[in-house]
Amino acid sequence: MTKLIKIESLFVETAGKKILNGVDLEINHNEIQALLGPNASGKSTLAYTILGLPNYKVKKGKFFWGKKEISKLAIEERCKLGISLVWQSPPVIKGVTLLHLLESISKTKFNNKRLNLDSRFTKREINLGFSGGEKKLSELLQVVSLKPKLVILDEIDSGLDIKNLENVARVIKQEFINKGVSVLLITHSGTILKYLQPKITNVMVDGKIICKEKDCLKVLETIKKYGYEKCKKCKLLAN
Repeated sequence: MTKLIKIESLFVETAGKKILNGVDLEINHNEIQALLGPNASGKSTLAYTILGLPNYKVKKGKFFWGKKEISKLAIEERCKLGISLVWQSPPVIKGVTLLHLLESISKTKFNNKRLNLDSRFTKREINLGFSGGEKKLSELLQVVSLKPKLVILDEIDSGLDIKNLENVARVIKQEFINKGVSVLLITHSGTILKYLQPKITNVMVDGKIICKEKDCLKVLETIKKYGYEKCKKCKLLAN
């Protein structure tokens, strides 16, 4: 497989605080990877840095999209390359229906039946009065309309019950994985991994990826049994 994105020894800080401490990550075309870690380990910072948010400063390291080094590219240029992010806490947008936004992005008529959606859902104002599951679905649909090459899902499973979790996983499979879109799935609990089975599961602790494992269930069982404290001990042994 050819590399879609490659990050080498990435150090990042925001608001004068160092967050990422030498992150290495490679994602191929048509590949799904997961990134797990405790709160404040740097997972979202990595997502925002890949997208190119200006408050996240790359102090050291290289960042390739294919063979092109893009660490200095603006967020607009990265989006044009095909990088998209599903936000953990999306805003409410009053006065604009989800349907209008989706059709404005894609320039085509949106088909609710393709995803088994109730048409009343997409006719509502964006995220206004939406449940947690509806917000996640709204974000996913917006990214689907962009036709990305790499989708970063930031805590997409956070706060979802089983029904909504299964629905979100179904859309991810149908609209991204089955269509060859690469996915970086960022999660704290790891619950959604049981539905999506990533090729590689990365574990981040203290701003660095310390573990890469092909068996996501093995990682989940270890964390369930011992918590991330065991991962921190592994990090100390590795050093």
